[in-house]
Amino acid sequence: MNLLFKIRVVTSSLLLAGLLCSLETAAGADLPASAPSLDRGFQLLYELDFDRAHQVFVAWQQQFADDPMGPVSEAAGLLFSEFNRLGVLEAQFYEDDRAFQARKKFTPDPSLRDHFDAALDRAETSAATRLAKDPKDRHALFAMTLASGLRADYAALVEKRNLASLHYTKQSTNWSQQLLAVDPSCYDAHLATGISQYIIGSMAAPMRWLVRLGGISGDKKIGISELQLTAERGRYLAPFARILLAIAYVRDKDKVHAREILVSLRTDFPQNPLFTVEIARLDALP
Repeated sequence: MNLLFKIRVVTSSLLLAGLLCSLETAAGADLPASAPSLDRGFQLLYELDFDRAHQVFVAWQQQFADDPMGPVSEAAGLLFSEFNRLGVLEAQFYEDDRAFQARKKFTPDPSLRDHFDAALDRAETSAATRLAKDPKDRHALFAMTLASGLRADYAALVEKRNLASLHYTKQSTNWSQQLLAVDPSCYDAHLATGISQYIIGSMAAPMRWLVRLGGISGDKKIGISELQLTAERGRYLAPFARILLAIAYVRDKDKVHAREILVSLRTDFPQNPLFTVEIARLDALP
């Protein structure tokens, strides 16, 4: 695929911190102290604690059955646990385009795939119902953004179905643009558009032209700016944007800024050993 793929899961710890803007739903605007926290669930994903993250997401769905962020968050956890199991997130596969194109097609867990698809189906059905009542529902718009992005990542990075992944990426970008039109201060929404802009803007001119025919344009500098905006002002996706910026800096041979970001991520997520691995690998580069 993907406009998201080459960069989206490029490092060893691309664990999506999903959600957006405000997570206060009508059901959970004033959550009791004992309520499950999606914030905590995604924190656990960043720490590679998939089992506990899954428990949080399931508990959230039990308490807030009509919120599409519950099942889409569950799907995010399932996807990244599968990435971790398969070794999809090994950064050396993605240091350059030739290595990325030569990546192997993995053998996915069919049971996990079924649960992943079912969670996304529930999220999209719930979001569509809410959007039919209120086209400006932020939770629903983001759930659709994230669901399309997760499908894109699975198609590209597990199944190696690049065209299908590109289709889902375009959907994700369109949903994120709708969300930003509703709430320009939703800085996390800039992540999807930033990734697309960066990837398309980094392509060779003939490839950019072909992709533009499909209705997708890109500018590398604009992409970096949007990722920086999410990294600096985003609420839930700021760490993810920092990971993507580190990847971009590595690709641009800017080791100083890449290392600076990775060190900050290691500080924020000390339970995740992969940031330390990436720092060591970066330090070993000429």
